[in-house]
Amino acid sequence: MDNRKKYQEVFQNVFGVDETDLNEDFTSDQVAGWDSVTQMTLITELEDAFGIMMDTDDIFEFRSYHNGMRILKKYQVEI
Repeated sequence: MDNRKKYQEVFQNVFGVDETDLNEDFTSDQVAGWDSVTQMTLITELEDAFGIMMDTDDIFEFRSYHNGMRILKKYQVEI
């Protein structure tokens, strides 16, 4: 499975959404279910999926589907 598919599946599983929902508008400000608990679940699932450990600053910055792709590049995960 490629990295983009893994990334999408984590978001789909954590938020219970379809692939078509994952776009530039999928942000913590726009998604009603994106709270602090869901944020930590998302980060944990991504870390497990890609075998990484994110820095605290990156975890706090991880507030959108698209921004997350940029953050993961810091960990050599190309989406």
